[in-house]
Amino acid sequence: MSWYEYIMKLDNHIFIKLIRRIFQARNYAFFDVGQFNVNIIGIRRDEDVGNKFDDVIVLIYKDRTGEWVVDSMPATTDPGRYWLNNPMTPKGTAILVPGQYRGAYTIGMHQGKYEALVQAGPVQVYRDNNRDNILNMDPQTIEKGIFGINVHRSNPYSESYAVEKYSAGCQVFKAVTDFNFFIKTVKTSARSYGNRFTYTLIEEKDFFKIS
Repeated sequence: MSWYEYIMKLDNHIFIKLIRRIFQARNYAFFDVGQFNVNIIGIRRDEDVGNKFDDVIVLIYKDRTGEWVVDSMPATTDPGRYWLNNPMTPKGTAILVPGQYRGAYTIGMHQGKYEALVQAGPVQVYRDNNRDNILNMDPQTIEKGIFGINVHRSNPYSESYAVEKYSAGCQVFKAVTDFNFFIKTVKTSARSYGNRFTYTLIEEKDFFKIS
């Protein structure tokens, strides 16, 4: 069983319990009051080779009946091979640092083309500047700021199998159907809680630390 299949097969209440324990250990906020008060969580696989949609973006919220919902969708939290080999800036390609970014995202236009979650508050990134396909996450390269680390889709028609140019550090859904569902859900949330969203990035190994 793959890591993604393992996540998908967990009972919702067990999965939420694990997430809460990870969040509590880091003093992260977990939104559990009200309907569609959505928790947006990226889970990065313990893999140092880029260009794969081998991570997960998870939405956790209560639906209109008050029942907990867990929606897990394949994605990448890492930049693609193209940008790892061709950095946009002299400092190197951005790789989002795991953490909770409170209110750092808003519904807006990704590159002026379509609605996505766009960065509106500071985040932290590593800078990978050695131009290969290995993800280098050196704490000495971390910088904080607004870099356009958005949450968006890959191709607009179906799904993609290699990241390549789709991410220069953004959090990117593999399948357009998953992304469309994501946008619909965050819009529903925004009607009750406003157009500011928290994004939390954790790692696969975090689950084993608390097991």
